Amino acid sequence: MPLIDIIAGARPNFMKIAAIIRALDRHRAEGGPLHYRLVHTGQHYDPRMSGAFFSQLGIPEPQVNLEVGSGSQAEQTGAIMIRYEQLLNEARSDLCLVVGDVTSTMACAIAAQKLCVPVAHVEAGIRSGDWTMPEEINRMVTDSITNWFFTTSEVANQNLRRAGVDESRIHFVGNTMIDTLLANQDRLRAPSFWDEQGLKSGEYFVVTLHRPANVDAGSAFSKLLDAIGEGTRGLPVIFPVHPRTAKTLATLPNLPANLLLVEPQAYLEFNYLVKHAKAVITDSGGITEETTVMGVPCMTLRDSTERPETITIGTNELIGTDPAMLRPALDRLFAGQWKKGSIPDKWDGKTGERIVEILAGILR
Repeated sequence: MPLIDIIAGARPNFMKIAAIIRALDRHRAEGGPLHYRLVHTGQHYDPRMSGAFFSQLGIPEPQVNLEVGSGSQAEQTGAIMIRYEQLLNEARSDLCLVVGDVTSTMACAIAAQKLCVPVAHVEAGIRSGDWTMPEEINRMVTDSITNWFFTTSEVANQNLRRAGVDESRIHFVGNTMIDTLLANQDRLRAPSFWDEQGLKSGEYFVVTLHRPANVDAGSAFSKLLDAIGEGTRGLPVIFPVHPRTAKTLATLPNLPANLLLVEPQAYLEFNYLVKHAKAVITDSGGITEETTVMGVPCMTLRDSTERPETITIGTNELIGTDPAMLRPALDRLFAGQWKKGSIPDKWDGKTGERIVEILAGILR
């Protein structure tokens, strides 16, 4: 029976693998031959960033935890490669399935290919064009050594074709993160501070910031937060603080009065906050996909995006990193002039099933 290694290492991975695991479990229950080994690299080792996701999304405990822990980009990459190579030498799999664009994705793809274990990449082909983002390097390296590409959009398909990937290896399947969102819509729940803070649907904002360009320099970060505080017109701004961001926040003397700093939220609570927000202000990529499907206005504080369909089709707009650009966007929102958006093709909750069906054919 073919064995697939499913690699998860950081918070964004867990949302993407949940749909694939559900589909593989159904495949096995129906007598299918594929089985899997869930490999957690330990890239995110804080329970707030990973542990709750496993329990809430019904992901089984990993059969293997490489426990790489913290370190620089190079240290984590090297540790993951060494430990995953050891695993493959001890118990070889038939396919390495990686998702997204985190360090674990690239490192396990490299280790697998060097041992002639083929690689499939879920969310292949997306590009921001910004080489200052570690994720962009991870995407490019992973796609350069991938055997089978599972894509979320026609834009990603075009990026792969331009890179010389043969059409037969590109599979436009949709978005597994949206599978997970749709499967859990009825389970979303308010966080513990909802009543305490007097939050009301449509009368608060959600902010997530963690990109180095936005949060590493204290003075620039402070100006950005001031612009958010002023532009949101006194409405509460819920800010789940990423561990990276917390370090800079601790150095800032004054924060906007309407900014509510909270711990990183588990999946069900965070998406409840997003679903009921007036708008989301973020520098994340994945959140722009979720806001698109939920119909929530989204403002991305970056100069480029690897998910252009969230702008051309969805509810997202690229604002840039200049704090002065945020106020006009918020004024349009308050004036009721934000676009409605629609949902991209194949973001329908059936992506995991498509992937498993294709994998069954590949590994037959």
